[in-house]
Amino acid sequence: YMGEFLMGTLEAEVQGYLQQHNVEQLLKDIVVKLCLKKPDDVLEFIKEYVSAKQREEKAHSGEDDASSQFEHQAARRASRRGAVSASVMSADDALSYEKKIVPKDAATMLALQRSVSGNVLFSHLEADELTAVLDAMFLSVKKPGDVIIQQGDDGDNFYIIDSGTVEVWIAREGEEAEKFSEISEGGSFGELALIYGTPRAATVKAKTDCKLWAIDRDTYRRILMGSTIRKRKRYEGFLEQVPLLKDLDKWERLAVADALEPCDFKSGDVIVKQGEEGNEFFIIVEGKVSVTQTNDSGATGEVAQLQTAQYFGEIALLTHEARKATVTALEPTKCVKLDRGRFERVLGPCEAILRRDISNYKKYGESK
Repeated sequence: YMGEFLMGTLEAEVQGYLQQHNVEQLLKDIVVKLCLKKPDDVLEFIKEYVSAKQREEKAHSGEDDASSQFEHQAARRASRRGAVSASVMSADDALSYEKKIVPKDAATMLALQRSVSGNVLFSHLEADELTAVLDAMFLSVKKPGDVIIQQGDDGDNFYIIDSGTVEVWIAREGEEAEKFSEISEGGSFGELALIYGTPRAATVKAKTDCKLWAIDRDTYRRILMGSTIRKRKRYEGFLEQVPLLKDLDKWERLAVADALEPCDFKSGDVIVKQGEEGNEFFIIVEGKVSVTQTNDSGATGEVAQLQTAQYFGEIALLTHEARKATVTALEPTKCVKLDRGRFERVLGPCEAILRRDISNYKKYGESK
């Protein structure tokens, strides 16, 4: 109990610090700016943005800095809507979400999947999360001239165009609105509303009869947060059984849990193949696999069998060399995996153990 108490106290202190210094708001502001500007040099853009915020704070203190005026106005507009963007959703709220299913035929679901496939807010979703989001999308029909979103209003919905064409109008400060672009079938708009209560950056009007599919921010966040909580609960106990991860603290294991991607294999499926490039690391959740290797003489044989809580695929990621063995499912097998980027990010604390264990692997033809 003392351990849980200390952990709860630490978490409260961290939350207090984040709230006191408005860290969450700052990070959201940066994400919004990145989505809007899409700079090639992300780090340089963030540095310039933070510098502008620092100049803005000095201006608040009475120092005259004309170059910060535009950022100051943008920040004031965002702060007026702070209650929207900073609204907190509890775990109970997320888990109590009742799945919404708005009927759609297979062709519509396929078209929606294609429309969001390249969108950063959807491309990271697992299959069940994406299905839940698309299932919840509701139909919105507009006639020519109808205003779908109004520049300056709080954003609530994200839209995908099933059919028709819309016009995007932008009004610069003190100027009349000008037509900026058109978006047609398969296009989308309004995605910032899903992550942040930012005011609409443009007005979007229907140019023709339009059939749109939309999802609101609350539903999107409930689906994703609920999925994350369930995923953590599902993997937290399992990860404690993985010897590699036993020395990680609770928060490090949660970071691993959040990054895991499930994958299933049938008996006989080749999961990794000797000689091929390796970019994924696997942990077995359920099932059994065979590890085979072809030696320098061309002879092939089994060097190991692995099962629940054991792992494979790390050598290629650590050494940047080709796969050293072939791994084949001996029965229906459930795994979780990390790609190279996630592997390096969340398993950094385990790298020394992983490198140490490489020398313990048996090669075909050797006796140990």
